[in-house]
Amino acid sequence: MGIGQAFELPKDQKYQKIKFELVNNLIIIPIEVNGTQLSFLLDSGVNKPILFNITDQDSIEIKNVSEIKIKGLGEGKPLKALSSRGNTFKLKNIINREQLLYVIIDKSLNFSTSLGIPVHGIIGYDLFRDFVVDINYSNKTIKFYDPEHYQYKKNKKAETLPLTIHRRKAYVDANVFIADSENIPVHLLLDTGSSDAIWLFEDDDIGIPTENYDDFLGKGLNGDIFGKRTKVNSIQLGSFALRDAKAAFPNSRSFASIKNMGNRNGSIGGEVLKRFNIVFDYPNQKVTLRKNHMYKSPFHYNLSGITLQHDGVRLVSQRISDGRGVVKSKGGSFGNVQILFENHTRLSLVPEIVVSGIRAGSPAETAGLKQGDIILAVNGKSIHKYKIQEIMQMLDEKKGKRIKVLIERYNSDLLFSFVLEDLFKHKKP
Repeated sequence: MGIGQAFELPKDQKYQKIKFELVNNLIIIPIEVNGTQLSFLLDSGVNKPILFNITDQDSIEIKNVSEIKIKGLGEGKPLKALSSRGNTFKLKNIINREQLLYVIIDKSLNFSTSLGIPVHGIIGYDLFRDFVVDINYSNKTIKFYDPEHYQYKKNKKAETLPLTIHRRKAYVDANVFIADSENIPVHLLLDTGSSDAIWLFEDDDIGIPTENYDDFLGKGLNGDIFGKRTKVNSIQLGSFALRDAKAAFPNSRSFASIKNMGNRNGSIGGEVLKRFNIVFDYPNQKVTLRKNHMYKSPFHYNLSGITLQHDGVRLVSQRISDGRGVVKSKGGSFGNVQILFENHTRLSLVPEIVVSGIRAGSPAETAGLKQGDIILAVNGKSIHKYKIQEIMQMLDEKKGKRIKVLIERYNSDLLFSFVLEDLFKHKKP
């Protein structure tokens, strides 16, 4: 820890409670940076805070700047970035007046388009280092406790496991059962910044199940990450066993720039972590898990094969019963502005949602959908009323469900229909 570089609570306050948004299994928290309110992804897999997607409207003062390069996941080259010292970070009453942060200028790094809400940066280790962090996925709150005042309560439904802190990241020992294999011990990164369930690295002990498919796994700091998606018989954390768990095997090229991986076998992401209410205790190197109401929820698979992203705004015209020539603004993913004209017409600027990727051989591709198609409606519901994650749920509701998608392509409206299929049809009994 650098001199004077720590988050602190007021002396008379034992903890700070923060509300968060849970979007695609990811935790989004509000943080004030040098007086400007921003949204950060809470990512236990990141070292120092990183700012990106900063526009002129954000008007953030960045202090004591020098140029560096950042290496991360992905198949691209290291990113040029700015290193900045002496910044003030605030989460309500929590404050750090000497925070080091990195600023990435590359505009291609933008999680906001895929999450459907503005996200300006990521933060991780510095918060976990300075507090006992109690994440309640059920009610979407986090309590940051002063480690000296945190008291463990006896709870028969909770289980505490040892953490290993290596190079400012937290690891836990677990077990996986892959297909017909025996129990395989694994050492996994606890990664709140991953929306996936588990990632595993193929080696002599860990093999990829026969039933798998190639897919885009996500975006890292250094580019896109590809690999194979599949499922494992179970993932076991302590006495908790999650069966028929979603899993992915990223291509080794995605980790080419990461050194000192140690004995890591993969990572545990948000789709597993959200099934628990979790107490991260980095100072004492332990983590406490207590299953919540999402524990038995089925794992989410992209049955349609469609990936969506926000791509600016579009104009929607609608006849209404009365109009008064006024402008209204409604809150939404990226705002929703309506203009009402005297001739009983309403023009609305609404988020435009496009197909950013489509899996080869998927029901959507077979039906004729293409990358770049603008989604207008799903099963008769106009999508501009919904968030991206809600639209994805409409598209991936359950196997056997018929989906009708109205799209715009080259200024023409087209309707496609397909049936969601089980990705793993040949599972052995």
